[in-house]
Amino acid sequence: MGRKRNNEKHKVILPPELPPEVTEEEIEVSDEDLEFVKENQDYAVSVSRLDTKSITKHVTRVANVEEDALEVLYEKRLRKKPVEKQEEENKLQVDRVDALPVKTLDGKLYYRTSKLSDAPENGGNEEATEEDQVDNGVLKLTKAERRAKQKKIKKIAKKQEDVTQAEEVQPTSQAAVLAEVVEDLTAEKTFESKKQKLAELGIALLADPNSNIKSLKEMLQIAKDNDQAIVKLGLLSLLAVFKDIIPGYRIRLPTEKELEIKVSKDVKKMRYYESSLLTVYKGYLQKLMSLEKLPSFQHVVIRCICTLLDAVPHFNFRETLLGVVVKNISSPDDVVRKLCCGAIKSLFINGGKHGGEATMEAVRLIADHVKSHDCQLHPDSIEPFVHLTFDEDLRKAEKQDEHSKVKNKKHRKVKNREESSHLQGNDGNDGRQSMRTKFTEEVAADYRAASLAPDVMKQREMQSDTLSAMFETYFRILRHTMQSLTARPEASSTPSTTSPSGSHPLLAPCLNGLGKFSHLIDIDFMGDLMNYLKRLASGGDNSSEKQSQCLTVSERLQCCIVAFKVMRKNLDALNVDLQDFFVQLYNIVLEYRPGRDQGGLLAEALKIMLCDDRQHDMQKAAAFIKRLATFALCFGSAESLAALVTVRHLLQKNVKCRNLLENDAGGGSVSGSIAKYQPYASDPNLSGALASVLWELDLLWKHYHPAVSTMASSISTMTSAQNQVYISTVSPQQAFKDLSLEQESFKPQFNARKVNKRKRATESSQSTLDTCSAIDENEVKEKLSTRFFLLRDIKDNERLRAELDRTTLSLQLYEEYKRQKRKTKRSRNV
Repeated sequence: MGRKRNNEKHKVILPPELPPEVTEEEIEVSDEDLEFVKENQDYAVSVSRLDTKSITKHVTRVANVEEDALEVLYEKRLRKKPVEKQEEENKLQVDRVDALPVKTLDGKLYYRTSKLSDAPENGGNEEATEEDQVDNGVLKLTKAERRAKQKKIKKIAKKQEDVTQAEEVQPTSQAAVLAEVVEDLTAEKTFESKKQKLAELGIALLADPNSNIKSLKEMLQIAKDNDQAIVKLGLLSLLAVFKDIIPGYRIRLPTEKELEIKVSKDVKKMRYYESSLLTVYKGYLQKLMSLEKLPSFQHVVIRCICTLLDAVPHFNFRETLLGVVVKNISSPDDVVRKLCCGAIKSLFINGGKHGGEATMEAVRLIADHVKSHDCQLHPDSIEPFVHLTFDEDLRKAEKQDEHSKVKNKKHRKVKNREESSHLQGNDGNDGRQSMRTKFTEEVAADYRAASLAPDVMKQREMQSDTLSAMFETYFRILRHTMQSLTARPEASSTPSTTSPSGSHPLLAPCLNGLGKFSHLIDIDFMGDLMNYLKRLASGGDNSSEKQSQCLTVSERLQCCIVAFKVMRKNLDALNVDLQDFFVQLYNIVLEYRPGRDQGGLLAEALKIMLCDDRQHDMQKAAAFIKRLATFALCFGSAESLAALVTVRHLLQKNVKCRNLLENDAGGGSVSGSIAKYQPYASDPNLSGALASVLWELDLLWKHYHPAVSTMASSISTMTSAQNQVYISTVSPQQAFKDLSLEQESFKPQFNARKVNKRKRATESSQSTLDTCSAIDENEVKEKLSTRFFLLRDIKDNERLRAELDRTTLSLQLYEEYKRQKRKTKRSRNV
């Protein structure tokens, strides 16, 4: 086909000779010619449709072909004619009698043809294969052959399609990549343009907010974009603008009557500024509320809300901001929770920004939040209560007002009686007097509104409401803890000192708050509070023991600390026996584990209960001295030093307890009714510690830490003389704090002692030191770990064997029971 097209291109047809050229001016059209054309218009239609342009182009073209090229074209034509004749001869149509016609889907009939070249030649292979016959169309194909042939055709077609698709994919993929690049470039350009627009609008607003207040709407519109990055930039830009331009007062929109009044241009301008600012601020908050639930925007939204609440707590829509912050104050996300807690803390600390109203609202919302979630929140949710501040002068003024009211009640009654008797005859003056009182009240209200001095009555009411909401939350947590403990008194058969965080997670911050604000608790609630603390911390009866097993050691120590703080700050109002708390502290010392429990709380409990308290009973003081000395042997240096400081303080106060420093075991006449020391007694008064000796000090004198060893040596040098005076300058809490900080950088130094001065002894000691230094620490660790694993496996095997013995014994008893039952049945039958 390509050759034919090329030949057709090179064909040259010589144009015919043109008639002589005649100009239009020389042509004359007669009237007869016109009449003839008018009469035969039907014949002239075909003439009018002729394409004169193509005719003139074909006729007027000039042949630029040389004579040699014409000769080559003629020779090609002569060669092509015999080839076409041979092809026509090769096409041999089969006789219609020998073969049936084939009908197509369109309904047409045609006969198969075969070429002579495919037929067997003279003297060649006359036996043709079946495939050749099938290809020639002479034989009919079977179904299997047809299927195979169709499969081959399909495979060939698929290959051709794959080739065409591959050829098509290459340009399409390049076009797609180019399109993506163009889109990215346009997206970057739009992002930069919007970013620049936000910056320009924000700078203009910060420079002159009154004249550029309309730009706030444009910034809010940009913040509603589909791109997340643009939305975040818009929200943060609006946050920066609002922090700067929001006024220091709460905006009140004018009423309809006020809008009807004619005002000056400045007032109109200010009204327009405030209304537009308030509407855009409202739309901004609505946008934040809608994006709060989306995880990709949550951090940005919470940051904006917390920043607004911290910066402008006095402004409009404070309730919505507080609602969102309190709702997320117990969020599982650490970032969100810390932001919300920080906003509430700053709100409580900076109460002067809002006059205390936001503090009261926040405390109420937190109390409702704790109530709705049944006290199952994160401990950080009520931690900000510790940062509340209360003005005690207001409470004193309130008490003085109540006292003065009661005192002047009689005088008022007498005065009212005199005025009523005096005004019986002057009924006409009642209206004037009421008008005077109303006028004076209005003047006083206007003066209070105009003056900058805070309203004492209002502050007193807000403070009392805040206190009531806070203590309501604390008492609800205590009651919920008691109910959860009594609901499952037999939660575990084995004693456990770890508390599940899901049961009472708010107990620790609740006890911290009660310890701080114990002086503000009403006297009517003191008895119930002490009973709750005693039931949580005391281990007197079986039920309380099971309850104490569900609490941690730190929580039980906090209960003891809070009880003593309440008692100390309300000595005149309460008369409660604290013996149960001493018993609990005596038992907690044995249950304490460093690393798991808080050593600071233990040191604080020792300071408040044993050091700061008045004179103790001799038996109780001796029991604590002996137990704390034993405790100092088992735990870290910080705990040991705090315990030894307490021991020294108790020995300074109780001179008779210094007999424990002597070697006279039994105590002599001082031992009391109990002649033998009971180390496992739960009550310190029944331990008989005066009948023992403080032999622990001799071991503590060799302690690796110099502070502990010096303290132990100073205690051991004390005597039982009455005239000796010892001044204790360090408290257990301060000693624990100092030594725990020092312990981080402390490195114990071991001095090699010389046992003998001989050379052999020195050489042997040197060889032992060399061998010790040559030992690999990893090998020692592996051997020790295998040893301890072996011991643990032995203990597990012993426990399993004991369980196996119990089960075998129970099975034997059951079999014996069956035998006895069978014997009884037989005897009955006989």
